[in-house]
Amino acid sequence: MSLLRSARFPAIILLASALLALVIANSPLAEAAHEIKDFHLGIPGVFDLSVGHWIQDGLLAIFFFVVAVELQFELTNGQLNSAKKALQPAIAAAGGVLVPIAIFAAITWGSDSARGWPIPTATDIAFALGVLAVFGRGLPSALRVFLLALAILDDIVGIVFIAVLFTTDVNYAVLGGAALLVIVFGFLSRRMNGSNRAVVSIALVLIAVAVWVLTYLSGVHATIAGVALGLAMAQRPALHARHALEPWVNAVVLPLFAFSAALVTIPAISMSELSPAFWGVLVALPVGKIVGISLFGWISLRVGARDGNAPELTFTDLMAAGALGGIGFTVSLLLSELAFAGDPLLRDEATLGVLAGSIISLVLAGALVSWRAWTYRRAAATATT
Repeated sequence: MSLLRSARFPAIILLASALLALVIANSPLAEAAHEIKDFHLGIPGVFDLSVGHWIQDGLLAIFFFVVAVELQFELTNGQLNSAKKALQPAIAAAGGVLVPIAIFAAITWGSDSARGWPIPTATDIAFALGVLAVFGRGLPSALRVFLLALAILDDIVGIVFIAVLFTTDVNYAVLGGAALLVIVFGFLSRRMNGSNRAVVSIALVLIAVAVWVLTYLSGVHATIAGVALGLAMAQRPALHARHALEPWVNAVVLPLFAFSAALVTIPAISMSELSPAFWGVLVALPVGKIVGISLFGWISLRVGARDGNAPELTFTDLMAAGALGGIGFTVSLLLSELAFAGDPLLRDEATLGVLAGSIISLVLAGALVSWRAWTYRRAAATATT
């Protein structure tokens, strides 16, 4: 279990799952794999989901619950618990959202691909921290803190996009029932003690399932249920739940989602025939994130009074953070599925753009992080001699 809690191994599993899916999707096994993904399971008269949608709407809600618990902790006790602490990463995160959107919009202007503009806005925390763990020996803790805060703020943006942009025909009565159960969930989690822990835990699980069902039936994307529950739960049991779920999320939930989302047949066409959706994501992820985070991060260092605990970062540190931010993967893959749900060809090409753009960012991040880590190690060695 400790291996699955490390920063490196989950990132490796995630990448391997996506690459395996690409290989299978472009092999004689492709038809069988798609039949499994498209096989429908459900409750007659209530809802009927394919295996792929169970993964996307169901299992991924667990991932968003874990993200929300981490977000709740950072907002109350962590690196985002004051305006001064959040200022620098918030400004940099704004650049890491606005510049990729602008690049994507410029490339896709006037085409059907333009509606995919939210896709290159996300950062994959697991991958980013994995690259830091592999290549970042000797980096100052300030850069790690900055990146974590940046990635969490990116996740907030992604969650807002999912909740606002990809919700249609909302049944407000059903959604109100889900909201009421979330309140009950939060209240009950604060009444958990040693004597009633088992009973309350079972009740919380049942309420969580009910919230997910009602959220799905309301027309709101079901992963938002995980976000609401993670933010509502009392912090101590929430952190215990996150600790228990983390290995399963890293070993099962995210790899299954990566495999399902990356099960894309590479079109037998020339590069010039690929849609603007592919090129928009391919360029916006690595270029947009590096430019946006570096430029806005540099501006943030010169805005307002500095907090005494604010990180001392150089422009090249910010470039390394920007490259790490370009590793979109999980949330970007989900946004691709949602933005082009009615157009399988554009969805597949956008997915390929996410995979290619994330790999380019990963290579750039590995090089930049290694360089910065070497620079800091050399400076430390010089200081001790």
